[in-house]
Amino acid sequence: MSLSNKGKGGFRPTLLSAAVAATVTASLGVHAQEGAEPQELEEITVTGFRKSVMDAIDTKRDAKAVVEAISAEDIGKLPDSSIAESISRLPGLASQRLDGRASRVTIRGFGENESATTFNGREQVSIGDNRGVEFDLYPSEIMSGVTVYKTPTADLEAEGIAGVIDMQTVKPLERGERLVKVSGQYEMTSFDKLNPDGEDSGYRTTFSYIDQFADDTIGVAFAFNTMSSPNQEERWNSWGYPDFTYEGQNYSILGGAKPYVRSSVLDRDSAMLVLEAQPTDKLHMTFDSLYVDYSDEKILRGIEIPFAWGQGTISADSAVVDPATGFVTAATTEGQRVVVRNDVGKRDAEMQSFGFNVEYDFSDDLQLEFDISHSKVERQIWSFESYAGTGRGDNQGVADNISYVFNGSNTGAQFTHELDYSDWDLIQLGGPLSWGWNDTLNNKYAGDDAALLGTAQDGFINAPEIDDELTSLKLAATQMVNAGIVNEISYGISYRDRQKDKQSHGYYMTLSAFPGTLVVPEEYRLGSVSLDFIGMGDMIAYDSTALLADGYYELTDAAVADVSHLTKSYSVGEQVTAAFAQAGFEIDLAGMALTGTAGLRYVYTEVNTKGYAGKVEDNLVVAVPSDVKHDYGHLLPSVNLALALDEQQTLRFGAAKTISRARMDEMNSSVSYGYSAVQDDNGNYFNISGGNPYLEPKEAVGLDFSYENYFSSEGYFSVALFWKDLDNWHFDDNYEVDLSEIMDLSSVQLPDGVDTTATRYSKINGGGGTLQGYEVSVALPLNVFSEYLDGFGVLASHTGVSSDIEDQYGNDYELPGLSDKIQTFTFYYENYGFSARASMRKRSDFKGEVSGISFDAEQVEVLGETIWDAQLGYDFAESGIGGLEGLSVFLQGINLTDEPFTTLSGDNELQVRDYQSYGKTYLLGFSYEF
Repeated sequence: MSLSNKGKGGFRPTLLSAAVAATVTASLGVHAQEGAEPQELEEITVTGFRKSVMDAIDTKRDAKAVVEAISAEDIGKLPDSSIAESISRLPGLASQRLDGRASRVTIRGFGENESATTFNGREQVSIGDNRGVEFDLYPSEIMSGVTVYKTPTADLEAEGIAGVIDMQTVKPLERGERLVKVSGQYEMTSFDKLNPDGEDSGYRTTFSYIDQFADDTIGVAFAFNTMSSPNQEERWNSWGYPDFTYEGQNYSILGGAKPYVRSSVLDRDSAMLVLEAQPTDKLHMTFDSLYVDYSDEKILRGIEIPFAWGQGTISADSAVVDPATGFVTAATTEGQRVVVRNDVGKRDAEMQSFGFNVEYDFSDDLQLEFDISHSKVERQIWSFESYAGTGRGDNQGVADNISYVFNGSNTGAQFTHELDYSDWDLIQLGGPLSWGWNDTLNNKYAGDDAALLGTAQDGFINAPEIDDELTSLKLAATQMVNAGIVNEISYGISYRDRQKDKQSHGYYMTLSAFPGTLVVPEEYRLGSVSLDFIGMGDMIAYDSTALLADGYYELTDAAVADVSHLTKSYSVGEQVTAAFAQAGFEIDLAGMALTGTAGLRYVYTEVNTKGYAGKVEDNLVVAVPSDVKHDYGHLLPSVNLALALDEQQTLRFGAAKTISRARMDEMNSSVSYGYSAVQDDNGNYFNISGGNPYLEPKEAVGLDFSYENYFSSEGYFSVALFWKDLDNWHFDDNYEVDLSEIMDLSSVQLPDGVDTTATRYSKINGGGGTLQGYEVSVALPLNVFSEYLDGFGVLASHTGVSSDIEDQYGNDYELPGLSDKIQTFTFYYENYGFSARASMRKRSDFKGEVSGISFDAEQVEVLGETIWDAQLGYDFAESGIGGLEGLSVFLQGINLTDEPFTTLSGDNELQVRDYQSYGKTYLLGFSYEF
């Protein structure tokens, strides 16, 4: 036997390969005339997007499991400007936009924390607080493909209930020829500059090189990409909608709003290196590395407008109510002060990833594999809020009379006002509302002056840091055998050591001129910003970071008296040891080839969490270490079968048990605790809240059944059914614990009658249910109908998902990320050098995760969206113009219908939390291959 087909599905007989080749020939219009003399057939090469479709179909057809794939001919030819956009066009997948960019990916209704992401088969670190990967960190320009595993195999080195997303680099020896290519893009947004110091245009540049040496035994691939990508937004954001009594009835009214305009620039430098060596037929070695330097800077300016939760007076006579919706659609507040904000946010990250893989054919029947890798990311966030207004505190300065009207859509409210917020003499630096009710600030600045209490907060800085480091080691073997129906066995062990640390920092800002306010000095003035989209006119724009750097503000550490920064800081270590065994088999079943794999994977995890137990005592945070160790193990069986009905039709079946590990912010050991003189509902005086280091993975047993018909080299049709039984899910709860097990109480004098039992508030394992759905997908080249339609094609999919999940008390629960309908559609033409594509991705409403106050994760209702993109291009390879054979150009438009991102605060569609309009983005680009 030979190991040359290792990694292939193995279920395609030789006859099928011949049939596929014949189909390719026919579909490309290569015909032999009946009765004609034998002649040499012209070799026709398909390139570009059509070649990517064909390669992806090959990957799907030949895979051992149920997969979806996207492919590129070589470096830099993925069909979208970001990996997340490409992934979200696959059947059953969808993406959530983050500041206008597709970033978080869901698979079959499961959010990003239920899937795993690998790079060349190795699990990756993340720049977020949890496990979910934000794909805008990874440049599509230096990737060669992505494979999404919807059903697992035992040898897959990652765990996720939703699936595993594997990103791949190019293999230079497989390329077989030299490639030197440069590409560039000019990018612009449809918005003019929303901020005077923002950007509305940017660029992307990529250099790539692939070559082979020493008689094709050594291969090298290198790519470098740099980009500066602008993104702009007009955002409506509400505080919420409290009750308002009108004529004896309760209605929902606007509590307050924080609308603003945002200008962002994502700067990213990336370098990828692959070294591949095959000095003998038996030995194959690959080294790959990836470096990413990432910086996302945003400028936000707007006016924070208190309404029902403000100091103004709302007259019932000014209210307009809609009895059908129970909503106050218009109202006026009199005597209200607002906060004019000039904010800046910056997120910097640096990622390094290295991997080394050795495959050695010990014999014709036995191949050994060794793999070692290391990845690391360091991330810092700096979020800076600067406040201005007409005076300091609740009772100083000129107040405004402000009205709002909701127009019946999901776009938020329109305001009318009386003051001029672009007047530099009227709007001055300083906190215009008494938001600084912090004991540290009051003691430092107010002293005995009661009038100054709560007035010393003129801004705030959030500065959390993340370090995530992962080292992996794998030893495996694949052996060809002849044991009945079993023709291959593979087995191995692996070890992963992951350490994720988070430090939360926050600082109150107070003007050095306190208790006075300050007219913005001339040298820091940038002009004005238009808020006409919400009716608030113009507002002052100034360089707040320069004011801070030049000493106009004093900083006070919020962690001195705010325990929340302590409980958000933690260290989570995971040591995962796994062993697997898998058998591949083939059997003739009524003249049909039944092939597949059956495997067993055991995963043992040791968790070591380090944090703090803290409380506020005498206006100071008091903390003691809270370190916990915990371990658990899981046995994960999997079966994947493929029945070849004929040369082009296959039935697939998959069954597996899978797990998803707990979120880092929910399984760490940092907690806050407190004491109350009154017993709570559980009869306890002490309370604890924070993470739960004993939280274990969610579990699922899944079944997949699909029919696949590969009727052309460019086309297939597939129908799939899937079902998962979910168990051990994570829900909020409170329960009784012994406080002495968490911290040392030997020196604590307890009051009479009080013991050490406490009520703990955290996530727990419990509840569950089922998720089920179906997928229909097709890749349809129109040349199957007529040779005159060669080059035209359609890619389309529809996914339906439903769930029946309950928490530990039997209450219905909605999975984050679950849209009950997902559709994708692409119509393309590519021939004679010309190419055109129009693509749509659509998803229905879902529960999504957004950043709340101090970057706390918050679950909100997200309305469904339909996003259209398009691209036109021309490849001069077929032009016959000398010197331009390697040149291709394209024009791409993203979000062409300006589809907003909209979230709700309640069931009423008028209760809009966020309405984010990003505008359109255009890219004009070229590539030249030498």
